[in-house]
Amino acid sequence: MRPVFDTTGKQMSQIAYFGKSDVGLKRANNEDAFLLRPDLGFCLVADGMGGAAAGELASGIFTETALEVFSKTVSRREKETLDLVQKAFAWANERVLDHVKDNPEHKGMGCTAELIAFFNEGFVLGHMGDSRTYCLRNGQLKQLSKDHSFVQDQVDQGLISQAEARNHPMRNIVLRAVGVKESLALDLVRGKATPGDLFLLCSDGLTDMIDDALIEDVLFPKSALPQKVERLIELAKSAGGFDNITVVLAEVT
Repeated sequence: MRPVFDTTGKQMSQIAYFGKSDVGLKRANNEDAFLLRPDLGFCLVADGMGGAAAGELASGIFTETALEVFSKTVSRREKETLDLVQKAFAWANERVLDHVKDNPEHKGMGCTAELIAFFNEGFVLGHMGDSRTYCLRNGQLKQLSKDHSFVQDQVDQGLISQAEARNHPMRNIVLRAVGVKESLALDLVRGKATPGDLFLLCSDGLTDMIDDALIEDVLFPKSALPQKVERLIELAKSAGGFDNITVVLAEVT
């Protein structure tokens, strides 16, 4: 944990980070990736798709690209932070598409991704796919991202309920992902980051297994970030652990 400064030299709130990825109980390999860079004021989760090697490549490309983009600057304000988040997704999208052109056997590869970057008293979140970002504030858990999935689209149209969506046979169909289309439909969320806020970034290997109420029950008590992360992964595995499970926490102190 270390302080970050904006372009005026004003110290930002400190952010404490912790993350872990688990292969789960059913998969032979882990296609998820995560990155914590407190020195650069950001963290991310990416969930690869498209088969074993290709999925790992896609999430790896996203992670490496984001690090390259954010390594160019540390001091920044909201506009620059927004630009960097957009650039990380755009460059990663282009690089995955280029990889598929050169390696047609990897056609269909891509990744869902959550990237949150902090600046002076605020944050910018970039979101694509069905990985999720939440914020626990004043004891209340709020989902900041909205799933880009077939079942979420069905919920939005009033065709199925949220409860039905949880067990829908087509719940894993993703409508947006990095590296799938040349045009990038990226969701951007901006907001304040106040002391006590706890941000959760996770792959769907967590949220497909346990509901938001249980996640809130784990995050709310005053305990260390590693304990919270371990507990969430343990609960997801106890519920079946059908997918890779990746959990990242960022706490404003």
